[in-house]
Amino acid sequence: MGLWQAFELARRGHDVVLREAMEETASGASSRFAGAMLAPNCESEIAEPVVQKLGSRSVELWRRTYPGVVSRGSLVVAAARDQGELTRFSRMTKGHYRVNAQEIKALEPDLAGRFASGLFYAEEAHLSPRPALGFLIGELRRLGAELRFGDAVADPTWLAGAAGDVVIDCRGMSARDDLAQLRGVRGEMAVLRAPCVKLSRSIRLLHPRFPLYVVPWGDGEYMLGATVIESEDTGPVTLRSGLDLLGSGCVVSPAFREAEIIELATCVRPAFPDNVPRITLRGRRIFVNGAYRHGYLMAPALAELVANYLETGAAYPGIFTRAT
Repeated sequence: MGLWQAFELARRGHDVVLREAMEETASGASSRFAGAMLAPNCESEIAEPVVQKLGSRSVELWRRTYPGVVSRGSLVVAAARDQGELTRFSRMTKGHYRVNAQEIKALEPDLAGRFASGLFYAEEAHLSPRPALGFLIGELRRLGAELRFGDAVADPTWLAGAAGDVVIDCRGMSARDDLAQLRGVRGEMAVLRAPCVKLSRSIRLLHPRFPLYVVPWGDGEYMLGATVIESEDTGPVTLRSGLDLLGSGCVVSPAFREAEIIELATCVRPAFPDNVPRITLRGRRIFVNGAYRHGYLMAPALAELVANYLETGAAYPGIFTRAT
């Protein structure tokens, strides 16, 4: 979120100083542990309409900005006993068409014979998050922004005292003392090296208890994610969650049984009660927070909205709030 805010303002010609508590090699916080699916239509299953609308704008901005975007759509499948889940998902989302077993095989040969039907969202995309973070850092340097890694800001309020300066606060859970409604949502993920698996787009496996998404990160690496837990526990992945993740991955492709486990990791993502992000105005301080599980999907559009507000005063309804 912070990188996109800085990047959007820098490429519009504003002077930008970015301060980040973590060192550059570890920067990104929970953004390093994301599937980075650019899937606004799929996410509309659980998200408010504004997330789908701004998410679609973000997909455009990612494609225009970052050459690493993989625009091969999203494929949603379910086991034979869970076809009701596929029907439900179809009713709650748009931008898809039904595919049969032969069409699934044509899209993803590794899935041949495993699923009788699915939903294909042709306009969606994904990216590998860590190279994308590095790209944005590189672009900021190219644009002349001042980057201060390993430089924590205990209380950014004082920075706004300089003539004309505005502070954009994108500290996630670290800003909860200022944003009373903010809560943490735990996510767990696995990164596997599986050169024997050949998937080219994001795959979502629907299940009433253990839904899964598989995202190809390139070079034989895959991210498996599923959990959305109402907890702020930052401890390691539990055995139960690990087994659920890895077992569901093998349902998608049995070849994952031969994969190497590179990482089992957790993160806590900031969210508001309705899981819609907010741009909160407080004097010359602007909080951008609460992206829930939609950080990559929402960050470019939110950065554009903040830049537009600073330049024109336009405030997007339903996203902007003013703190007392």
